[in-house]
Amino acid sequence: MTSPSALHTPGWRTWTVWIVGVAAYVVAITNRTSLSSVGVDAAIRFDADASALSMFAVIQLAVYGSLQVPVGLILDRLGARPVIAAGMVLMATGQLVMAFADAVGIGILARVLIGAGDAAVFPSVLRVIATWFPAQRSPLLVQLTGIIGQLGQIVAVVPLAALLHATSWSVAFGSLAGLTVLFAVLTFAVIRNRPPERRDDPLDTAVDTDTGAVRIVRSAADLREGFRESWSHPATRLGFWSHFTTPFAGTAFVLLWGYPFLTAGEGLRPAAASGLMTLLVLAGIVFGPILGALSSRHPTRRSRWLVLPTVVFQAVAWLAVIVWPGAAPVWLLVILVIALASGGPASMIAFDHARAFNPTHRLSTATGIVNGGGFLAALIAILMIGVSMDLQGAGTPETYSLDAFRIAFLTQVPLWIIGSWGIIRERSRTIRHVGGPGNLPW
Repeated sequence: MTSPSALHTPGWRTWTVWIVGVAAYVVAITNRTSLSSVGVDAAIRFDADASALSMFAVIQLAVYGSLQVPVGLILDRLGARPVIAAGMVLMATGQLVMAFADAVGIGILARVLIGAGDAAVFPSVLRVIATWFPAQRSPLLVQLTGIIGQLGQIVAVVPLAALLHATSWSVAFGSLAGLTVLFAVLTFAVIRNRPPERRDDPLDTAVDTDTGAVRIVRSAADLREGFRESWSHPATRLGFWSHFTTPFAGTAFVLLWGYPFLTAGEGLRPAAASGLMTLLVLAGIVFGPILGALSSRHPTRRSRWLVLPTVVFQAVAWLAVIVWPGAAPVWLLVILVIALASGGPASMIAFDHARAFNPTHRLSTATGIVNGGGFLAALIAILMIGVSMDLQGAGTPETYSLDAFRIAFLTQVPLWIIGSWGIIRERSRTIRHVGGPGNLPW
């Protein structure tokens, strides 16, 4: 079997396959965050209270997270081409259902389809990287894929919201469905499972969803044993708690509650709110390479110097906005979105723990465990914010208030406390496990 590292310098066809895959990932992120700036419109259309509106995002994320292992197994059997195309078709179907849905149950069904389709895209693009490019290029391409993909959030915040307000709900989401169908066709037409020189390679390999590393998966028993072994190592649990604690506040803000808070709570105009949401995405793109470089240069200080300070930055910024008398000034809201933007890149450090301490044959399992921490915290945060709004009698757009939002966002504090405690505890256990700081594998 030809090793990826043995491939020649990538040619135009290789780059074309990757570019199409990355473009599909941008569309997937747009689908994922399509409610981010139209949450108030969704609440009105579906006559939904805050708890019901939260379920749109909670169930979508739950489906996404639960399908990561099944998607990996399907990729093992079929390769990236049919899986990514099928994912685009599922998302397009979900957006088409969303375009004409007028009941909460139908809307949730639409988000289930969107979450299922979204789950197939990123692992497929990473498999393309692993099979089409030399191994030494994979880390950079994985980072570029993640950074470029976040541009899909800007599409959801600005053009999609503008189209909805200029036309109608059905036109906006129907148009997104049409765009996604086009990319289903494009991905199936352009992407191939592997380059011609690797045509004889077997398909029964799995791709680590963070690193692109390739491994063999032979049975469900392998998965169960790999999970047990991965979770038993404190470094995997350190990664889990790091990913649990750092990104959830930004995810809850971007995916559902940020735009209603800025407009209905803080009283910003829609254009100003969209600008802040866009700034969050752009700041995350800037933070990515900075935190990545610091993580590489100071591996023994990742938790103390990078992860925990990022958590404190987010918590302090949120608490400052919450306790500010009256509406917060724009400069403070800018600090808030910059703080939230740091959470996503900081969460990538969690995967460094998994990579450093887990052997290649269980990297994918350890990565899945770590990734699950972020999804779990985001689900809890989104749901608790919605339930808190309802309990205060402020669960509909007509009753949204700044004071209600402040109390609702305080429900994030226990997650930061629990997660920080987990980071500190598992960091100490990891050091003891390897026999002291001098034995850390870096």
